[in-house]
Amino acid sequence: MASPIEDVLFQKLAPLAPGKSVSPEDVAKAVDAEGWRRLLPQVRATAVGLARAGRLVITRHGKPADPGRFKGVYRLRLPLPDDVIPGGEDEADDLDGLPQDDG
Repeated sequence: MASPIEDVLFQKLAPLAPGKSVSPEDVAKAVDAEGWRRLLPQVRATAVGLARAGRLVITRHGKPADPGRFKGVYRLRLPLPDDVIPGGEDEADDLDGLPQDDG
C-alpha cells in the first residue's frame, strides 16, 4: 500500500512533460497545506526509497543525484531512459571499459 506522500507525488508528476519536476515542498503542501513543513523529512525519505527502487529521480541543478548522498535543494521527477544516477549501478558499468590494474 502506497503512502499518501507517494500517491500525491505520482499524481503531481503524471501530467508533467518528460524531464519536468516538482519540488518536495509542493508535494508536502498537497498532502497537508497547514503542516507541510513537518512533512518535508517524510517526503525526502519517500523520495530516497523510490529513487533507490528506480521509480523516481532526485535532481540537483537539473541533473540526477545519488539518492544516498545528495544535500541541499532538490527536485523530483520521473526517470528518463538515458538517466545515469551517480553512485548507482549505471556508474559502476562505466568502469567496465577502463583498464584494470593487475598489479
